[in-house]
Amino acid sequence: MKIKLAITDDHLLVINGLKAMLAPYPHITIVYESNAATALMEALPAAQPDVLLLDIQMPDIDGLELCKQVHKNHPDIKIIALTNFMESHYIKQMLRNGASGYLLKNTDEETLVAAIEQVYNGEQYLDAGIKQQLLHEMLTGQRSSGYEIPLTRREKEILKLIAEEHSNQQIAEKLFISLRTVETHRLNLTQKLAVKNTAGLVKEAIKRGLID
Repeated sequence: MKIKLAITDDHLLVINGLKAMLAPYPHITIVYESNAATALMEALPAAQPDVLLLDIQMPDIDGLELCKQVHKNHPDIKIIALTNFMESHYIKQMLRNGASGYLLKNTDEETLVAAIEQVYNGEQYLDAGIKQQLLHEMLTGQRSSGYEIPLTRREKEILKLIAEEHSNQQIAEKLFISLRTVETHRLNLTQKLAVKNTAGLVKEAIKRGLID
């Protein structure tokens, strides 16, 4: 089994992280990567991937619409949404628009590989937490108002320091980690909380009770 994979995400750090996770798997070859939707649409005919990992939050074209366009123009490509949005609206709309899978960006390596393999083989793959949420909504008739953001201990430490207005360099020195590590954690936090900047990050963290 040889799987040709394309990755589209608006953050290069995410793309590089996915490439590193998939590097040990020789049966998965990354044939294209992009941080823009328009570039992806232009490249697909030549790249001809079997599976596309697609971020919902893109800068130039909404990921929901992009999924619809890719599925319409390239129906043989299996699409997996890779996002931090766990709201049922996004899940259901992506599946309606042609996605075969839906994963959260905090997924582990084994789950990512399993999802790629299953959709390649014509199956559907949903994150276990998403399945549980959809089942709960179906049984109770109640839409989840939100969900617990799964932050690591280090992410919680960095989030608290960001709220205290420390710079990336100050955080790195305080926690004895590299500046690049702080930047990566900061990016992960903005993606998990689905915000664009520091002000939005702090506001959303307070709203969700992640910081005081």
